[in-house]
Amino acid sequence: MKTLLYNNRYYLICYLIVLGYVASVLLTHDKVQIHRQMNAHVGNPLIDYFFMIITHLGDGIVAIILAFIISIKNVRMALYIILSYLSAGVVSYILKHWVYYDITRPHFTFQYFVREPLNLVDGVDILALHSFPSGHSLSAFALFFCLLFMSEKNWQKMLYFILAILAAYSRVHLSQHWLVDIFVGSIIGVSFSIIMYVIFYKNAKFHYLDKGIRQLVTKQK
Repeated sequence: MKTLLYNNRYYLICYLIVLGYVASVLLTHDKVQIHRQMNAHVGNPLIDYFFMIITHLGDGIVAIILAFIISIKNVRMALYIILSYLSAGVVSYILKHWVYYDITRPHFTFQYFVREPLNLVDGVDILALHSFPSGHSLSAFALFFCLLFMSEKNWQKMLYFILAILAAYSRVHLSQHWLVDIFVGSIIGVSFSIIMYVIFYKNAKFHYLDKGIRQLVTKQK
């Protein structure tokens, strides 16, 4: 655990700084006010299209496909990624559908309660319910922090950190979520990437999984 934190200290510190800043905004501003201000930046075709694409990095299918590809060379890393995502996803589902099921998304709130138009991105299907927390943000942070922890090169770690931030931010840019949704989603995702790292990489009994899936299957036979 200490090795994990030390080797990734710069990125974890940067993440905590971002969290602290966002927390200060959330504590001093109403979520409607925050979204109104952030929504004012929507409308540039290139930026809007960029976030339409980048938001798919938070799709669960991306984590599953990537884990499958990685399993060809390293089953333990693939399991680490997929179980981090699935565990965080279960928590997200419980919060979305059983605890905070009545929290509406920005477009629904602005249309029926605030009664103000939002700048929306053409081609994006806007959802109405189950806003908290953001599943895409959770997925992106779980996936990319797993990759960040596993990478040895700093440029790769920085890339994964930036991709997680951009994928999460895209959910607000597209008016799919409030800022607080992606804030909490990111925390859940990072938390499970750390928890699963401790389980898979601090336990000697999983070392035998540091092989490709074909090698493991062949060995079993």
